[in-house]
Amino acid sequence: MRVCAAAPFAPGDVRAAGDIRWQAHDILRLRHLEAFDDEPAWVRDAFARAPFVVVRRALAAAGFVAVGVRGAARNERYGTWARCGDIEAVVKPEALLSEGSTRLVAQRRALPAFIALDALLRDTACSRLDDLAWGPTGSAGFELATLQPTVTATSDLDLLIRTPNHLSRDDATRIHAMLAGHAVDTGIRIDAQLETPAGGVALAEYASGKARVMARHASGPRLVADPWAREHAEACR
Repeated sequence: MRVCAAAPFAPGDVRAAGDIRWQAHDILRLRHLEAFDDEPAWVRDAFARAPFVVVRRALAAAGFVAVGVRGAARNERYGTWARCGDIEAVVKPEALLSEGSTRLVAQRRALPAFIALDALLRDTACSRLDDLAWGPTGSAGFELATLQPTVTATSDLDLLIRTPNHLSRDDATRIHAMLAGHAVDTGIRIDAQLETPAGGVALAEYASGKARVMARHASGPRLVADPWAREHAEACR
């Protein structure tokens, strides 16, 4: 996030384990978004147009969830906090695949990010990916969830792949190669993140065979040798 609101709770109130009802990249519809003194001027307009926020990776106290607000411009990103009682609905990335881009008007469906997503859904070579829960995040996911124009002609297609159980390097390499092929076909970047017990891990980094990979967790980023190691799985319980 470019700017982040100060937490509306004491550091000692932070919970080590977050509320499992909301996970990073979930899109939440809110009935109200609390305003803070350091809030950028564009935030109220953005929330009025689309009362949605995206769950971000940060620890919070009971009753709160760390969220981000998207503005119209690329540099308009604001990290803030929502009260759990203000959440009206949650949209998970994998829930956005049932209709693909068919909810959008033809002009929006013709954008490269949506062309790439629809091609992935039609690709029978995605069988290994079909075994996993996955879906779009970033601008494509936000537009599909809110129907607010967010994607541009140069937008990447960001994906989240849920991997609660160990994913072999071979399978990761195959998935990465398949996504790279679609990226070449559509002329855009396809960036996939694995959601593991240790946190979010870049598919490309894991598939590269590095001894340790960066795992992005609510408590902060860390290098790990095995994102599925027992200590990470137990910490999520």
